[in-house]
Amino acid sequence: MGCLYSNWCVGGSWLVTRVEGTLLTLLFGVIATLSALNMLFRTGKSALFQQLPNQAGQTVMGASIGFFSAMVGIGGGTISVPLLTLYNYPAHKAVGTAAAIGLIISLPGALTMLIVGSTPTDAPVGTFGLVNLMGFICIVPLTVLFAPLGASLAAKLDAAKLKKIFAVVLLLTGLRMLAQIFL
Repeated sequence: MGCLYSNWCVGGSWLVTRVEGTLLTLLFGVIATLSALNMLFRTGKSALFQQLPNQAGQTVMGASIGFFSAMVGIGGGTISVPLLTLYNYPAHKAVGTAAAIGLIISLPGALTMLIVGSTPTDAPVGTFGLVNLMGFICIVPLTVLFAPLGASLAAKLDAAKLKKIFAVVLLLTGLRMLAQIFL
């Protein structure tokens, strides 16, 4: 399954190098906002499906998560957590699964954007291709440092609260992205 994520991530990353940034911002904003609204307003209702789909369905899910996550430059949690919870997958496990697939999604995506992407003329210093190395240097160590803290905190929270917190943060992020386009 990891290879499938990687292949579709490379495809999504390659497509990003050919599409205008405003379209990608819009895509991210729409995906994040709709996912968050779904998570917020389906609270207390049963999942849309009672179990994960068969192997073919899971393959399509994995490919879609990898492709769209790479296109909008995320690790997959924005799409995979809401999608998994639609299939009655426990919120704690969905967050853990998203964390596990994040590396599988982000590494091939970043490498593709580094190698294939053209550095924009107005890019910040330290940008090569479509990857900013200063951002990378800041984000990776902090992620490694705080991941155990986040996992510990998530384990202590009630699943419904964890889902709501995730949804609110996701909604704010999606709305901010949409505001950047329309305001």
